[in-house]
Amino acid sequence: MIRRRVTVLGSTGSVGSSTLDLMEQAEATGTGAFEVEALTGGANIGRLAEQAQRWKPRLAVTADPARLNDLRDALAGTGIEVAAGEAAIVEAATRPSDWIMASIVGAAGLKSAWAAADTGAILALANKESLVCCGPALIERVGRAGGKLIPVDSEHSAIFQVFPADAPERVSKLVLTASGGPFRQVSRERMASATPEQAVAHPNWSMGAKISVDSATMANKGLEMIEAAYLFGMTEDRIDVVVHPESIIHSLVEYVDGSTLAQMGAPDMRTPIACALAWPERIAWPAPRLDLPALGRLTFEAPDVERFPALDLARQALKSGGAAPAVFNAANEVAAFAFLDRKLAFLNIAAVVAETLERATKAGMVFGSGDACGAALSVDAEARQMARSIIAGLANAA
Repeated sequence: MIRRRVTVLGSTGSVGSSTLDLMEQAEATGTGAFEVEALTGGANIGRLAEQAQRWKPRLAVTADPARLNDLRDALAGTGIEVAAGEAAIVEAATRPSDWIMASIVGAAGLKSAWAAADTGAILALANKESLVCCGPALIERVGRAGGKLIPVDSEHSAIFQVFPADAPERVSKLVLTASGGPFRQVSRERMASATPEQAVAHPNWSMGAKISVDSATMANKGLEMIEAAYLFGMTEDRIDVVVHPESIIHSLVEYVDGSTLAQMGAPDMRTPIACALAWPERIAWPAPRLDLPALGRLTFEAPDVERFPALDLARQALKSGGAAPAVFNAANEVAAFAFLDRKLAFLNIAAVVAETLERATKAGMVFGSGDACGAALSVDAEARQMARSIIAGLANAA
């Protein structure tokens, strides 16, 4: 039986909710037993309160200070400590736990992931921004504290499971698979008029809105390329992307002798979460099983970088190094949310990212002195302002 003292940062989101659902199923099958130290969520007080009432954490935190009284009222009489705001979430990340899920979406999750990295716990990382913005420093921080960083993205979990960490020199290349998203076979002309509703309608995965938009632009695969470079010590020329619409093979590792190992599984986020939750063991739960004869065939194709330019922009940012990956991430997040708010056309998401990267390069934007998290957040803030200015300019020109 797997026993864990758990903290879930971002428990009300897609990955956080799936984590708690997996824990529920593992307990029901008698293969896991969990004590919850802290749960943190956003503005969905109803869901956070429901989760807290089920799991009885010592601490429940909402990111929104204006909702503190709502959370306090919802948990009155339970004995659960409640708090609100960014500082409270960071404090929750430092609570004594064996295992911490960092699944707060966006740069908002960077500070708490950075704090969790210093606890010595197993850090299950689903926050892309933490790796993209200060990956090498974050990985070093986890190791120095005696912890272990385990990626939760299905692609990086796949690589993690077949990558020879004790002999990386045996690997010649990593291959990340991409579903192609909802616009895989849609012309650029039709993509120009794409709506948020169309962009978030992912064919295979159930994800949050922003991550779904990233899949539609393939910016998510660009971010994952950067993450993979840091996680597994690979240069950008040794990381490929292939479109695999069925989302059954989650990534591949090519060895120097020509062998290629792939991890396969049904497209369900609970599978990579289970890998991280039980590591270095395996946990039994009612996982969806592959029926290969029913699948019939698996297909692959090269990504179309003309329709999905975000992929090449990310590769250029990774190759440039320094602050460029953080700039890419910040600009993409601002542009994706502007699209969701109907303030930016779909194709202009990548255009805003490209212009922000160009302006940041001309301005000589670099990481400042101090800790890596603070330096990354400073670059993030500056790049966001640049991206907002570009979006405003596009709106004025329309």
